[in-house]
Amino acid sequence: MALFDLPIERLRTYEPPREEPADFEEFWRRTLREVRAYDLDPVLTPQDTPLALMEVAEIHFSGFGGHRIGGWFIRPRDAGDAPLPCVVRYLGYTMGRGLPHQWLAYPSAGFATLVMDTRGQGGGSGVPGRTPDPAGGNTPEVPGFLTRGLSDPDTYYYRRVYADAVRAVEAAAALPGIDPERIMVVAGSQGGGVGLAVAGLVPEALRAVMLDVPSLCMFRRATEISNVGARAEIAEYLRTHRRRVEEVFGVLSYFDGVNFAARATPPAWFSAALMDQVCPPSTIFAAYNHYAGPREMRVWPYNGHEGGGAEQEADNLELARHLLMG
Repeated sequence: MALFDLPIERLRTYEPPREEPADFEEFWRRTLREVRAYDLDPVLTPQDTPLALMEVAEIHFSGFGGHRIGGWFIRPRDAGDAPLPCVVRYLGYTMGRGLPHQWLAYPSAGFATLVMDTRGQGGGSGVPGRTPDPAGGNTPEVPGFLTRGLSDPDTYYYRRVYADAVRAVEAAAALPGIDPERIMVVAGSQGGGVGLAVAGLVPEALRAVMLDVPSLCMFRRATEISNVGARAEIAEYLRTHRRRVEEVFGVLSYFDGVNFAARATPPAWFSAALMDQVCPPSTIFAAYNHYAGPREMRVWPYNGHEGGGAEQEADNLELARHLLMG
């Protein structure tokens, strides 16, 4: 790997104009009205696991279209009676919720944790999922998810995912034993992009967000400077659908993290890696520099998409302790 994007001095001030459709806010108001027309109905099903120090439950709640979205809800077994802070986790691209023991870092530190399964994903990543995506766009697509339903914002795949993610935060706030004033999103890559969207859609619902190497920002630039990662699906699609370039990026502008960043106010901690060709650093810094609330950036100069890895997670855990436990 080598440096391929803008130099760090330029990244720190990189704030390109946002490409935002005129009806962006109305589109998302309508989307949330539609999803909230269904009873949230969060249901916990306790699980018998070998994790003696944790209470583990499978959670289901109603997401976009009333579809039942699954995941894990994990909390320390001997947490006492005081309401707990809750960390909501969104997943990287193609990942499913996996197994409960894979999500013990935050429960071990005293937080409840809700892991949202991403609809349709986790089929071949080695981290299995169990939540289907019953909806679709009925249009040609490149294998993957970035071009699913891309003919129209109403049918685009990430409309459903972002709406599910908002409902996951609302489900966490509605659970017994959870302090709704202390809910934080911690997520990376695709999950970081989803978390950024949630921070812009329901900023009042979150104490803070931690967004590591977030994806789903500046789709056009990402496809133009790198052919690595999920955004390559968009480039492959446009290689065939040559006359649809502006139409496609017009649809994607409804889902661009930069536009959500301009509306997001919870304190935010971002990270970027300067050799990351999956989520190029300029796309992350564009969102960061447009972010409306308090923000900090951690830069990993010699890393790719793994970013800070376990060191970043350790930093995040320490920060979460001060933010949510203080």
